[in-house]
Amino acid sequence: MAAAEGGAFLEYREPNIISILTLISFFLFLAIAEWASDKILRAGLIGQIVVGLIYGVPVGNILALEWQETFLALGYIGLILIIFEGGLTIRLDLLRQNFVLSVVAALLGLLTPIALSFALLYAGFGHGAIESFIVGTALCSTSLGTTFVVINSASKDVDFSQTRVGTVLISAAILDDVCGLVLVSVIHQLRGLADSDGSLGWIIGRPILASGLLAILTPLISKFVLGPAFRGFCEARFARLKHVSNILLMVLVLSAFLAISAYAGASVLFGSFLAGTVLSSLPSRHSDGPFVVTSRKHGEESLEKTPTFLHTFEKYILDVQRYVLQPLFFASIGFSVPFLDMWMGEMIWKGIVFSILMVCGKLVVGICVPVWDLIASSKSMHSVEEPTAITNWAPAALLGTAMVARGEIGLLIIQIGLNETPYLSEKAFIIAIWAIVLNTIVGPMSVGILLRKFGARIANDSRWGTQAKDQALDAHRVGMSLNELPRSSSSAQHPRDGER
Repeated sequence: MAAAEGGAFLEYREPNIISILTLISFFLFLAIAEWASDKILRAGLIGQIVVGLIYGVPVGNILALEWQETFLALGYIGLILIIFEGGLTIRLDLLRQNFVLSVVAALLGLLTPIALSFALLYAGFGHGAIESFIVGTALCSTSLGTTFVVINSASKDVDFSQTRVGTVLISAAILDDVCGLVLVSVIHQLRGLADSDGSLGWIIGRPILASGLLAILTPLISKFVLGPAFRGFCEARFARLKHVSNILLMVLVLSAFLAISAYAGASVLFGSFLAGTVLSSLPSRHSDGPFVVTSRKHGEESLEKTPTFLHTFEKYILDVQRYVLQPLFFASIGFSVPFLDMWMGEMIWKGIVFSILMVCGKLVVGICVPVWDLIASSKSMHSVEEPTAITNWAPAALLGTAMVARGEIGLLIIQIGLNETPYLSEKAFIIAIWAIVLNTIVGPMSVGILLRKFGARIANDSRWGTQAKDQALDAHRVGMSLNELPRSSSSAQHPRDGER
């Protein structure tokens, strides 16, 4: 559409029938591919990535370029909302209790791929040290959006974000992404390093400092400033407008955290997660609190009650996110894959070998589960009837396999390395793309199969499954049986059906 000569408005023209039918077919095939991929591979997002490949520049280039750029932007908003929802639903009590374990898992998932990248690319294939570092950085991240989508869609009966292993998984994935995006700043400055220009120390240190301060200050300010202020001055008034007041505050808090994160030099994805956790921590927990309701209907109909922020998200945002923005996000991953360039003989076998190594680099994170139980049991007065490595193989496998997918962050980092530095060769770029694509396929598929077959076993595990919401989890009670813990209410296990 051409702008008017005066530039005061955009001339309205009816889209031609080819454009209309193309867009209809694109969204139709996104839905069909998601359904078929879920039935066959247990991971619907794979089908959406394939549709993105076909309709995008890599293969068919069926969609106009401006549409692809628009869908990429909308898809990124979908990614932000996926992570924001994760912040709203995550168990903050389990997050605090398992913080050390999450850090250990994140460091293992961060350092192992970088070390393996140096071992294969630098020592084995003869690539440069900085080149190997760029590829390792791209493969050290975990696709946070994919992680949330997989664990939320794998089972209709269990919300795995409410399990202990699910909380450790999400925390470790967030830490990996934050570290990966911090390392992006290093890659951004490699061109300046080559030209001997700029203060590399501050450029690298700024996102590290910004991310660290956000992680430390946000819970403190939320607990001692925002929470008391909200409960003292705002909470009772929210029962009057209910969803309206909720969504206004949600938009305000999310936008504020996105802006703070971006201008401070941290990741906007990290900011979106923090925004969700802040909102979930604001309401009072006592039974008379306006946000303490048994269901969304209870909050909507009672004069003294109001729906929770999660209820508002479900009613007004969730369907758009799930059926429009989320498919566009995974399709945009397909737009970014140089599919035709991947099919050169040398690149195929090197890419597959490197992909296998990168799968192992994240699977090793699962060892944290039996090792942590082994350490806990050595400090516990309880005895363990079976070896922990055998009894906890399913939670360990979930933690490892769910960390495998690289997705959007890996593609972002490797393309920055190719386009903005003189160090990354096209061969190393293609090898990295092979690993990112195959890992993004293998990871969700493996998690889907694992949770379909052993999801109930993981959820019912007394140490790594769903925990009582208001009871502190003692990591040293390794021998405690599930019957010794109070049963979680259905609302704790299924936050979408009731109050979190």
